[in-house]
Amino acid sequence: MDETWRLIECCHAFVYFAPEARDAYAEAGLTGFWRGYFASRAAALGTAPAEVVTAAFHNFAPRMVARAFPDVWRRSSPEAVLTARTAVADRALRRLAGDLIDGPSVAEAAALAGRAVEAAPVAGRVLFAAHAALPRPDEPHLALWHAVTALREFRGDGHVAALLTAGLDGCEANVLTGALGLTPPEQRDHRGWTEEEWADAAGRLRARGLLGDDGAPTPEGRAERETIEDVTDRLARPPLDALGPDGAARLTDLLRPLARGIVEGGGIPFPNAMAMPRPAASV
Repeated sequence: MDETWRLIECCHAFVYFAPEARDAYAEAGLTGFWRGYFASRAAALGTAPAEVVTAAFHNFAPRMVARAFPDVWRRSSPEAVLTARTAVADRALRRLAGDLIDGPSVAEAAALAGRAVEAAPVAGRVLFAAHAALPRPDEPHLALWHAVTALREFRGDGHVAALLTAGLDGCEANVLTGALGLTPPEQRDHRGWTEEEWADAAGRLRARGLLGDDGAPTPEGRAERETIEDVTDRLARPPLDALGPDGAARLTDLLRPLARGIVEGGGIPFPNAMAMPRPAASV
């Protein structure tokens, strides 16, 4: 994952860890972290059933998704959850970034990221297309968050395609990133897989030569992961290519201070369940 995509991910993903989320989703009718997570990320799809959300998210155990859907839509609505999610982004950004969100750099970044979203192709990008179709907020910091959220899902849709091309199912993908030390020890619980499913997935990876008998990744396993990331990055190029080298570089420069504020404010833990690396700009 190159620097620009790390920054985009960082400027989106704080909403999953923000303490503001609990009250915002509770006001929308949803209690418990996972109800808020699943509903907020899937709300752009409308009242999609568990099977559709499982397909789009890829790396969660189907039973974990099924515990959330359709239950969340009996308790709330996509419209209410999307409103709550925007409120979480607003409150958390004001806490983490302070006066920066009202500066001209955020407005310029929002315009550039918005252009990237508008230029990105939607074919095969279900989560991206759903988020890109949502109304764009008027406030620059929320317009930026809206755009980086759509771009993040654009790369995520491509990452799922890369995993499928590599022949890795959701559980196997989680086992491999865990073996590489990219996710926390609690990853199996975070994604809802049983001990048996996790062990079976590890066995399949060993049979392919991607893990050793000790559970550590082999050189082939590390190479496979690098290939997956390379394919993901290649598939993610269209929106940034549309900005041109200067526009993409400018967006990167503009996102650095915001990402630094988010990370320094504790907005995202490292390691995390997304296997998101720390942006270089925050070091």
